[in-house]
Amino acid sequence: MRVVHVVECFAAGTAHFVNLLTRYTIGCEHVVIHGERLDEIKAELVKAKFPNDVTFIKWEGAQREIRPGHDLKALTTLLKILKGLEFDVVHLHSSKAGFLGRVACFMLGIKNVVYTPNGAAFSREDVSERKKKMYITLEKIAYKLSGQVVCCSLSEAQNYHKIGIDATYINNGTTLPQLSGVAGMDANEVKVEDVFTIVTCGRVTEQKNPVLFNQIAASFAHRSDVRFVWIGSGDEDQTCLLSSPNINITGWLPKEEVLATIQKADLYLSSALWEGLPFSVLEALSLGKCLLLSKCVGNVDLVRDGYNGFSYRTAAEAVEKIEWLLGNREILKEMAAHSRAWCEKDFDVEVVFKKYEELYQSLVLGE
Repeated sequence: MRVVHVVECFAAGTAHFVNLLTRYTIGCEHVVIHGERLDEIKAELVKAKFPNDVTFIKWEGAQREIRPGHDLKALTTLLKILKGLEFDVVHLHSSKAGFLGRVACFMLGIKNVVYTPNGAAFSREDVSERKKKMYITLEKIAYKLSGQVVCCSLSEAQNYHKIGIDATYINNGTTLPQLSGVAGMDANEVKVEDVFTIVTCGRVTEQKNPVLFNQIAASFAHRSDVRFVWIGSGDEDQTCLLSSPNINITGWLPKEEVLATIQKADLYLSSALWEGLPFSVLEALSLGKCLLLSKCVGNVDLVRDGYNGFSYRTAAEAVEKIEWLLGNREILKEMAAHSRAWCEKDFDVEVVFKKYEELYQSLVLGE
């Protein structure tokens, strides 16, 4: 089968998701029609991480924000690209590509269409209620035109059900590293300093809620035995919000260093406002980390309170859980082991992404 992927936000988690699809749906040939976000990363750097047999086509004019004139040009360009290709299935990724892609497929009479939001726009907490209602209206219009909505988590699918859109889901997945083989961290290595390390990983943006992360860290600023690490960088105005002296912002690190840093940490913390099903948390799950996750779409699918960590709503709740874990290290270790076991069962990318290949086949066969 030949699958065409359409993605505007060719960066961060969405690009990683498409990359994994091209690697683990081995019965498919893949073409990626992509935009570019120069403020985040050049498309050439993203493409370099894909398998060599993937074909790429630049989608000129595609951009994140709603701008009717620009969007009409982007739609026209997408129509021309799709008309010139032969394929079996079109897979749309993210809200903007999901809307313009479904309009284009409707206009061209393309039936085999899949749409994966990977963080629905109407779930955003950094926009007004008026804008959320507009996003919901656009989702409903596009849903009536074409395509099957396949979310990346149960909670995201449930959000679609709440607005009257029928959606199913296939969990995001992650690779399962050999824990003793993570660069820089032997399984039997003992930490030199007795410092309880709490880590997160991701671009510093409003979505990841650095204000909340900083509030939690500031509550432990008086303690020399607790430190916080943020792997990544981002908007300068958002990064400035991570002002507590016990936060170390590492910037972006090579993949091996990211895994080693998370592996050495005692606890993985997410302060996100909304997610799809976050790959950064999935990696922490795969590395056997106890999790402390904000209660939001996506995060709630990856933590079971008291089993592999805790969820929380406020900084005070998070601080209370951290203090409890500091006094219950053996239970923390048990929770960490549960994370790895759960990941092996439900989030192994080699298993879950085969479901997309089965989905593509069912569309082609008309089942």
